[in-house]
Amino acid sequence: MPENSRPNIVLVCVDQWRGDCLSVDGYSVVQTPYLDQWALDGTRFGRAYTATPSCVPARAALMTGLSQATHGRVGYADGVPWNYPVTMAGEFTRGGYQTECIGKMHVYPERNRLGFEHVQLHDGFLHFARAKNADITRVDDYIPYLRRETGRPAEDHFDNGLNCNSYVVRPWDKEEYLHPTNWIVTQGIEFLRRRDTTKPFFLFLSFHRPHPPLDPPAWAFEQYINEPMPAPPMGDWVEDFYEYAPPGTKNRSADPSIGDLSDSQLQRARAGYYGHMSHIDTQLNRFAESLADFDASNTILCFVSDHGEMLGDHRFFRKSVPYEGSARVPLIFRAPGNLGWRKNQRRDEVVELRDIMPTLLDCAGIEIADSVEGRSLLPMLRGGANDEWRSYLHGEHPTFGGSMHYITEGKSKYIWTSGTGDEQFFDLENDPDELHNAIEDETMQARIKVARAGLIESLQGRPEGFVRDGQLVAGQKVVAVLPHILPPTA
Repeated sequence: MPENSRPNIVLVCVDQWRGDCLSVDGYSVVQTPYLDQWALDGTRFGRAYTATPSCVPARAALMTGLSQATHGRVGYADGVPWNYPVTMAGEFTRGGYQTECIGKMHVYPERNRLGFEHVQLHDGFLHFARAKNADITRVDDYIPYLRRETGRPAEDHFDNGLNCNSYVVRPWDKEEYLHPTNWIVTQGIEFLRRRDTTKPFFLFLSFHRPHPPLDPPAWAFEQYINEPMPAPPMGDWVEDFYEYAPPGTKNRSADPSIGDLSDSQLQRARAGYYGHMSHIDTQLNRFAESLADFDASNTILCFVSDHGEMLGDHRFFRKSVPYEGSARVPLIFRAPGNLGWRKNQRRDEVVELRDIMPTLLDCAGIEIADSVEGRSLLPMLRGGANDEWRSYLHGEHPTFGGSMHYITEGKSKYIWTSGTGDEQFFDLENDPDELHNAIEDETMQARIKVARAGLIESLQGRPEGFVRDGQLVAGQKVVAVLPHILPPTA
């Protein structure tokens, strides 16, 4: 592909954005008109998932194109070095692209560039990084900007007192242009201004929001605080898990994984969460409009999240569980008209974060390394069939004293909790909110058997010993990082 005809690539990654929170797909509360337009101009995937629904392992899949069994991060763990020989940014750099990352990386060491030529970093409030760095500006480029702009040498984005996993809401207390969401877009536009116009570019715009703290601008919060909102779904299986709620935390813990909130607390939390989405939506439009201003209209846009947010569904909050609110993510591709892609197309193949790296490399005409396990979605973006697509996806994450595994082919979902051996099965076609655990339903047994066999196949040979003599084994010790990527001990 000639250098001057190769498309620019912008990968937009948001943090903790549920897969159902796009108004183009009929979500009744949140409004995302500019992302809706991206979807109408391109392709959206209704069955996009993260195999490992928390920040660190999800981003490993995104950046390497590998499954969790290969990249080794099956759960959340800070402080484990990222030593991958093939990364998305590295391949774009080798392929002649100017590469830039702005925002959240969440890698270790924090300044590991993963193949990017240049990184402007803001990972949010990271306890691990702050504990290691007396001067947080060593690993965060947003805070020096905030201090320069406000003229306050000790200014921090945590000064409003909100926790980085809390449902507590306080609208942004500074001028809007100082918000981390605006900062990322401002730096993205500045990159367009100073880029090398003789080369195509790969730009990673990585937003920390709508992940808490729930501090959107007041206008964004206020447009939802009085909006009628449907009650969160509550499955007939919820009481089976409610025993895991720590004693005394119901309506008291500021950052529960499972528990109860009052109606007013939940209303505010949702308004704060949706407010972040509206804020990001408008800022993405600001960036997209700037592409023409800087002669960069020949640009492919991809929008995705690392994982979702349970937001009170089935009494769960945050992520790490295999239910739809946590594991399903939005995924949109938009291309300039000269590429001839299908428009206003919804695809329902089960796709995963590992598929984004090969897709974008394919779009750029860059050879995909043999080590990459994801698959290119480019034929789908052009409207083609994929009769030999993956038959199912295996996902997992340690939680609740074990590891919760799931198998889905898009029409159903099988869940196995390794700590207890408990099983769940949901008919997603007829029960998209996962209200009924059909594991005992006679009519579902054949489908359950197939899904269970898929999980056994996926876990065969794993070091935790999840499978023995062809059967799932409960009660095994679980880890967040598989031993093959851990550094050798002294």
